[in-house]
Formats: sequence, structure tokens, C-alpha cells
Amino acid sequence: MSEDLEWVRRSQDGDQEAFSELVRKYQKRVYYLAYGMTGNREDALDIAQEAFLKAFRSMKGFQGGGGFYTWIYRITYNQTIDFMRKEWRKKKLEYQDNQDLTEKESPIMAVPSASNPGQDMAQKELNRVIMDAVQSLPEQHRSVILLREIEGLSYDEIAEMLRIRKGTVMSRLHYARQELQKVLMPYIKEGEIREKK
Repeated sequence: MSEDLEWVRRSQDGDQEAFSELVRKYQKRVYYLAYGMTGNREDALDIAQEAFLKAFRSMKGFQGGGGFYTWIYRITYNQTIDFMRKEWRKKKLEYQDNQDLTEKESPIMAVPSASNPGQDMAQKELNRVIMDAVQSLPEQHRSVILLREIEGLSYDEIAEMLRIRKGTVMSRLHYARQELQKVLMPYIKEGEIREKK
């Protein structure tokens, strides 16, 4: 973490290479947060790029209270929510104009590839079901489940990042887990996809 602070300090002094180090360190995690919320690779890449650009432009004003990691995640989260709201409005207009909505792309919460084709197909299907289930959650619950289960952040870190109380984090997480369990239960039997009857 002290390494981050040094890179931040140098970035604030105009050292672009120091900022590049921060980007290298956090780019995958920023991307996965955006991708987990949008379900679209291209959108996630755009959001991640915009988040780092915004961070770079705002670096002089960064106080360092919660650390760069928390700060860039908050920026990414806000960028993603803004993007999703714009997309929702756009899709609503397209729907009203009787245009087809675009299909979702494959999810990021990949189950490791199997050695035989049958298992590989089952894993891909499970992967799709999991991502669809996460995508079906309200955005405030989706963000909490992604930050906790995918990123492994503590309740305190999530609360700070989303600027909500720790109790609210716990409540949203409890609700998100219950909803995911309800959605996924019919599909999962001993780790494999069960065909719908």
C-alpha cells in the first residue's frame, strides 16, 4: 500500500510512468468490476479506460484517505452505473421503436475449462446461468455481491467504496445471496447443470 502512495505522490507531481504503474496494478480488477456489472466486454473496456482517465485528470485532488484502490473502484463503480443508466434509457427507446435489443455477451465469472467436451458445455452453461442470475439482481445488490464475492473486499471496504453503512452492505449482501440461491437452485445438482423438464 505504501508503494501505491509513492506512485500517487509521483503521479500528482506529473510523473506519467508512476500513474502507468497504478494502471498496470489495478486494470484487471477495474475491468472485472465493470464487466461483472455490465456483462459486456467492450463496454467494460470502455468504462475501465474512462475510469482511469478520470482518475488521471483528478489525481491532483486525491487526498489518499482510503487508498488509491478504493478511490479507483469508486470511480469505476460510478462510471458503470452512469453507463448502465444511459444504456437502459437507450434500450427503452429502442424497445418503444420496436427494435431488437442486443444479446448479452458471455460472462466473466468463468468456470475453469474441462477436459471433455460434455463437461465443457455444462460448465459454459453454468457460467451463463450464474452471470444471468447476477445480472438479474438490482444494481445496488449486484455491485455488493461482485465486490464481496469476486473482488473479496471486506464489508468496511465496500461500505467506504459505495459510501453506505456497513449494516447496509450486510443487508444487501444477504438479500443478493438469497436471490442468487433461489435463481440457481433449480440448475445446480452436485456441481452440474440439471436439464430443465
